[in-house]
Amino acid sequence: MSRARGIAVMLAVLACGLIAAVVLWPARLVPDLRSGPATPNGPATPNGPAADGQPGAGSQPGAGSTGTGRPSWQWRVGGPELASRGIVVHYPASGRRRLPRVRASAYVIADAGTGQVLAAKDPHGEFPPASTLKVLTAVTLIPLLKPAAMVVASRRATSVQPNVVGLKRGRSYQVSSLFKALLLISANDAAVSLAEASGSFHRAIALMNAEAHWLQAYDVLAKDPNGLPAAHQHVSAYDEALIARQALAMPAFMKYDSTLAARFHLKRRKWVTLVNQNSLLMQYRGGIGGKIGWTDRARATYIGMARRHGVTLIVTILHARPLTEVTSGERLLNWGFAMDRKVRPVGRLVPPLPGGPPGR
Repeated sequence: MSRARGIAVMLAVLACGLIAAVVLWPARLVPDLRSGPATPNGPATPNGPAADGQPGAGSQPGAGSTGTGRPSWQWRVGGPELASRGIVVHYPASGRRRLPRVRASAYVIADAGTGQVLAAKDPHGEFPPASTLKVLTAVTLIPLLKPAAMVVASRRATSVQPNVVGLKRGRSYQVSSLFKALLLISANDAAVSLAEASGSFHRAIALMNAEAHWLQAYDVLAKDPNGLPAAHQHVSAYDEALIARQALAMPAFMKYDSTLAARFHLKRRKWVTLVNQNSLLMQYRGGIGGKIGWTDRARATYIGMARRHGVTLIVTILHARPLTEVTSGERLLNWGFAMDRKVRPVGRLVPPLPGGPPGR
């Protein structure tokens, strides 16, 4: 065989191998982006509710959070760019102010009034909520329970650990006092008592998940009312922003949540003082509410709300370095107030579904 013919044969073999590699490349490595809504703002389809477009190939779930088997439309709720697992932001051509570095796996900064998401990091990534889940608990149960009603603390409520406020089994507590304990000092026993006041513990969990679905917070799966570790319980930064926006629309929630301190009648001749754990209310100009959380697995989590000059911003942070969550929230809020109406939004907070949440 001549040298020229040998080279030709080798090139032919290499070409055939390359074609075979392309043809036989595993289909699972190429994301299917065809399911879900047919149009950017179209109606619900058999593959999921209305969403805003489709994510790119680099936006598929990775190893950083718990939910990797969700349908593709769920990653696109609020807009296709929100399917990103990294930071998404559109700086203006001039007057740029860079996002602060935040030691957290996920966050969202959004304008509650316009619904615009100004910037985000892994907004639909699923993470344990810790006590920020109590905002969903309150948003769900406040419309259902009369503030002056009395609730008898059960064995289940008084045995939860850590219990925080220290309810006494068999003693009656006012609903309004329990909500203050829930939101000011993150009382886990108060969360269980309020859940049971809805009819049963399990009914309350069903109502919370129904509330989340009505808000189109499809990344939420609640298993308990207090956010303590539970198998497969998760939220996303985007969905916590939806829940926070609903909380802002509820005067009763905001009254409880913004209370700096309150007295709690624990038992006969014993009162305790509840001091709000959300330092944003005391140290940040315009701070109006929020909730902190922490567990070993969730690390630090945070929801913050602030208002300046008629603009209300929401910040949500998940899986953050402990003891940095409030400071990080303040830095993101500072950026948001400086850049609101200057950056092109990366998505939007979708409205609740028509009608109302089941159970009301």
